[in-house]
Amino acid sequence: MGRKNFLFANTPAGAKSSAVIYSITETAKENGLDLYHYLLWIFRTAAKLTNTDPDWPFRLLPVNAPEECKMKYAENPVGCCKGV
Repeated sequence: MGRKNFLFANTPAGAKSSAVIYSITETAKENGLDLYHYLLWIFRTAAKLTNTDPDWPFRLLPVNAPEECKMKYAENPVGCCKGV
């Protein structure tokens, strides 16, 4: 997805940040989540978590996303074709 975009990353940290964002967005799509609502949920939830809790990354996984982040089956372009 972002292969050519990585050519324009000015620093290794910038390239790593881009890779994290691409990973989050593609994982959300594959799990049938509405990307906008999922990102809102991540930002709001992450702000309340502390890094002293060893389970903090697992709380942000797509499987833990609330119902408002999930797309309806008819709107889900990935899920509509599975099992066909």
